[in-house]
Amino acid sequence: MKKFTKTLRTLTAADLMSPDPVSIAADATIREAVAFLTDKGFSGAPVIDSAGRPIGVVSRADIIVHDREKVEYVPAVPDYYHDTDSPTTRAGEVLGEGFQVEKVDRTRVRDIMTPAVFSVTPETPAEEVMEQMAGLKVHRLFVIGDEGVLVGVISALDIVRHLATKKSKQLVR
Repeated sequence: MKKFTKTLRTLTAADLMSPDPVSIAADATIREAVAFLTDKGFSGAPVIDSAGRPIGVVSRADIIVHDREKVEYVPAVPDYYHDTDSPTTRAGEVLGEGFQVEKVDRTRVRDIMTPAVFSVTPETPAEEVMEQMAGLKVHRLFVIGDEGVLVGVISALDIVRHLATKKSKQLVR
């Protein structure tokens, strides 16, 4: 184990990070964020501005909290159709059998994201990365390169994968 620890001490954030991370724009809708996180299989993602600089992080937990706290009142008479023999729009268009109207959540990612950016540089020692994650109680740190641009993300899973790979290589020897 000591040999393994010494190897770990030589690693940096650049060795642990997932490079070229995908991110979501601050003006994306909640629905787009849900689709993005679900399709990618991510629990969270960096939120970036138009210059590619991270301004926060949005997670599934942020979306769940938003959904739980959202209050919607049902109108006494729905304002999207007039009740006649067949539902019709105000313009007189007849709505077909089984027609449904969805109430769209217009909330943007910037409105629910965590606006804190916990970051390290690519040169930050791996031990410091892990200490920061534990101390801050976060699941991921951003790796920020020159000019403040996002170059990578280190998640707790990235660290576990790296440790598991190193350990399995030692067992093969």
